[in-house]
Amino acid sequence: MFGESAEGMADGASGAIQRFVEGDTLYAAMLDDIRRASGQVRMETYIYAADEIGQAFAEALIERARVGCKVHLRIDAIGSFDTMSAELAAQLQVGGVQLEWCRRWNWRRPFEFHRRNHRKLLVVDQHCCYLGGFNLHRQASQQHFGSARWRDTHVRLTGSLVARAIEAFDEYGRAPLRRRPWRQLRGAEGYLVPNLGLRRRFLLKRLLTRYFRGARRRLWLATPYFVPPAAIQRAMIHAVRRGADVRVLVPRHSDVPLAQWASRAAYARLLAKGVRIFEYLPRMLHAKTALIDDEWSMVGTANLDYRSLLINDELVLLSDAPALHLQLEADYLADLGESEEIHAGGWSHRYGWTWLSGLIGWLARRWL
Repeated sequence: MFGESAEGMADGASGAIQRFVEGDTLYAAMLDDIRRASGQVRMETYIYAADEIGQAFAEALIERARVGCKVHLRIDAIGSFDTMSAELAAQLQVGGVQLEWCRRWNWRRPFEFHRRNHRKLLVVDQHCCYLGGFNLHRQASQQHFGSARWRDTHVRLTGSLVARAIEAFDEYGRAPLRRRPWRQLRGAEGYLVPNLGLRRRFLLKRLLTRYFRGARRRLWLATPYFVPPAAIQRAMIHAVRRGADVRVLVPRHSDVPLAQWASRAAYARLLAKGVRIFEYLPRMLHAKTALIDDEWSMVGTANLDYRSLLINDELVLLSDAPALHLQLEADYLADLGESEEIHAGGWSHRYGWTWLSGLIGWLARRWL
């Protein structure tokens, strides 16, 4: 159904990291691993669409459930509200899949409804796990969406981080005091960083602020929604002052116009301080990656915005695997080749709708 060409491999000390930038290749690998499951499949996603992609995964999950595997599928009630059909949900449940809707409206806990499960994670037995920016929908497939498919990044992990991924999935129903500190979720290839629960709610913002401030040579960021809190902006500017090459890659064409308005409202200040901003031209950029000096790489589900860093449940891989770093660097440079740099001179003098839309977006930035 999907392409089967291999994508880049990054060897770790006791496992490997494989990165994917094409949905068809990723989905083929995920389905192959699901079909090989012998004990348990754990899966969560923000968007699960009742389309060709969602149907293929439903069939694979149901087939495993029918042969005795425990299959747990967790989807977000808002992210999949208008994409998951009642028919497909019923098909999954009748087929033996444990289907969990995250944070449906509950009048007893109204404030929890605002916090969404934005994680995308698949764990097959104790063999492998996947995480990154790809949702389950046809927009990520060249076969079904053509040249307009979304540009995204995902990774497949084997080795010691798989056990950490199982913990990250299973802790969703665990009492907060039983959750381990994120530094204990270390594997040979790096850390899995979840922000689940009140004790970790601001973890990603603090972590990114510290790593961004510490950049000495480069800080290369890619994000689909760039509405950085003040602390993140200050960290980026601090890195520039230390002599780092700080770049941000965002999409020219966004699926959420209001978020793009808010993003562009932050351009002028950052450009004036020496941050370089590029807009990716060909299609929607949905990858969430970071390259920090020549040591650390980040791939995950978190955007550089208020919702990901302060509200939503997210999951990020922080890796010091050299081969992954080189692959993400090559991807970033290729994307820059299809991007247009925004210059401070032309951006500081904005008038009319460009200025007004930026103001509207920035005022709404905490709710996007």
